[in-house]
Order: sequence, then structure tokens, then C-alpha cells
Amino acid sequence: MLIRYKKAFEKIAMGLLSFMPNEKDLKKLQQTMKQYETEENWQLYLWKEEDIIGLIGVYKTDEILEVQHVSVNPSHRHEGIGKTMVKTLKEMFPDHKIVPNNQTAAFFEKCEREVEEQ
Repeated sequence: MLIRYKKAFEKIAMGLLSFMPNEKDLKKLQQTMKQYETEENWQLYLWKEEDIIGLIGVYKTDEILEVQHVSVNPSHRHEGIGKTMVKTLKEMFPDHKIVPNNQTAAFFEKCEREVEEQ
């Protein structure tokens, strides 16, 4: 289930975000969290099963959701959680087009290849 980020989840969200290659530096990670907490167009969602095991962050405009971050706990990878988060976002925002940014483009391409191979 995709839930909206709250300050109470800050530590787990920072831990998951730190798996993103461009979020390894603590100062950069703190800036990113501040952006999600203070800017209305930057929205962070957490994937919760029994525990929070993934997150997806977007920059939202009137028509587009640009995926900035996708991260899944390493012990839960290769289970389709990233794809499920994107699919759930599409269901939550049916009037928005969901597109990747430079950091998430490779993930989107991989998902599209897997769909084509099925």
C-alpha cells in the first residue's frame, strides 16, 4: 500500500533514499528530505506491507508526475515492488502522465523490457 510521507517516517525514508546513487552524501540527502517536506510539488510516498520497504518520490505538475526517486529495501528487491509502486501511482493519479527523470530512467526502461518479454 502506498502512503503519503509524514515526518514520523523520516529515518526510514532517509534510509531508503540513501540507496539512490545520487543521495549517498548526508548533506544532499538532508536537502532532498527538506525539499519533500517543504515544497508542495515534491511528494514522497512510502510502500508499506508489514513494514515500510520502499519509497517513490515525484515532482508533480498539473499533468505530469516526474519520478525523482524509486528505492526498495535490498532484502525485498526483485519482487516487483518498484513496478507496483509506479502502477499504484498511475491508479492514484489517472489524469497525470508518469515519466522518469535522469536518475530513474534506467529503472523505467528495465520495467518496459520485462513487460515486453512476458
